[in-house]
Amino acid sequence: MLDIRFIRENTAKVQESAKQKGYDVDIEKLLEFDDSRRSLQQQVDELRTRRNEIAMSMKGGKPEPGLIEEGKQLKTGLAELENALKQLDGQYTDLLKQVPNIIFEDVPLGGEADSVEVRQWGERTTGAKDHLDFATARDWVDFERGAKVAGAKFYYLKGDLALLENALLQFALDFVTKKDFTYLTVPHMVNMRTAEGAGFTPKGEGGNEYVIEGEDLTLIGTAEAPLTGYHADEILDENQLPLLYAGYSPCYRKEAGTYGKHTRGLFRVHQFNKLEMYVFCLPEQSQAMHERILAIEEELWQALKIPYHVINIAAGDLGAPAAKKYDIEYWSPVDGMYRELTSCSNCTDFQARGLNIRVRRNDGTLEMVHTLNGTAVSLARGLIAILEQYQNPDGTLTVPEVLRQYLGSREQL
Repeated sequence: MLDIRFIRENTAKVQESAKQKGYDVDIEKLLEFDDSRRSLQQQVDELRTRRNEIAMSMKGGKPEPGLIEEGKQLKTGLAELENALKQLDGQYTDLLKQVPNIIFEDVPLGGEADSVEVRQWGERTTGAKDHLDFATARDWVDFERGAKVAGAKFYYLKGDLALLENALLQFALDFVTKKDFTYLTVPHMVNMRTAEGAGFTPKGEGGNEYVIEGEDLTLIGTAEAPLTGYHADEILDENQLPLLYAGYSPCYRKEAGTYGKHTRGLFRVHQFNKLEMYVFCLPEQSQAMHERILAIEEELWQALKIPYHVINIAAGDLGAPAAKKYDIEYWSPVDGMYRELTSCSNCTDFQARGLNIRVRRNDGTLEMVHTLNGTAVSLARGLIAILEQYQNPDGTLTVPEVLRQYLGSREQL
């Protein structure tokens, strides 16, 4: 979330940024709530002070009837004000949580179609067979039995395709750990505070998260959520930063609101595996770290020889936590267009404030850290890209050279 002092000092900027992101948030109403709760808090503090004064004066002797009566009235009045403050605090907090992070100045305005290409890499070819048709012909994927067991858009990977997924993971894991990322396995569920603090809204209508009924838990849609919560309520030392983590997990998503988007086969499934990079850093480090994460993603996909382009995501497609986001989209020889592969976001201090993650500077001062996240590899989409780029006319699949060491040196599947 944003700092209320920042919002008060930059009201127009925050309101306009929310509008550009497509969020309908009443900043003036938020400030009115803040004014009211501050005033009410002052009244509560004054009554508590007077209550304590009366309690002190009544010690060691017979209390005066007037003080007894005043104490009773204070107790009743204080209870009413505290209840009103509690309700007002709830309204204020709920509205504050709806305010998205502000965007950087170099973020393009508009919706998904207005994202700006930064650069391209690799040769764009055409004429490949659809990944689902190719994999089904080899008996490598089974959506019918996935639907029988769990419902539509669940699936089984079989045989060599399942082994290829494992090889892709092992390659990506080796790749990022050599870039000084510490590997973590993470909880597959987080509590609501962690989910909301990371910028996800599992309780909201149309959300993508699967909420565990009757418990304060939701299945994660990405390892970003538990990685954000890893240092919740902690104070990190300046000399520790940046901290670089790589979290591996399944990802569970309802894929609400995907009507009209490409959903065939392994696109936009309800469960997939992903290796996520995550960074905690000093505020002055975050923009350089953002470029570093992007460079790692590009190097990884260049090693796999998957053609792609990088786009600077437009404001209307950013989501609440990100101040700026890059996507890498691979070139699909099936569709003759670019399709989403990975992303990396600079969330500045938005997530850290939501989960109270601070840094103690060497001079003793405290401030919020900055957080960033980036996909090393989303395995379902990574498999799609490989199936499309490396298929052969005879129905075999050439194994990318960097993956062969993880598949017993096999060159074809």
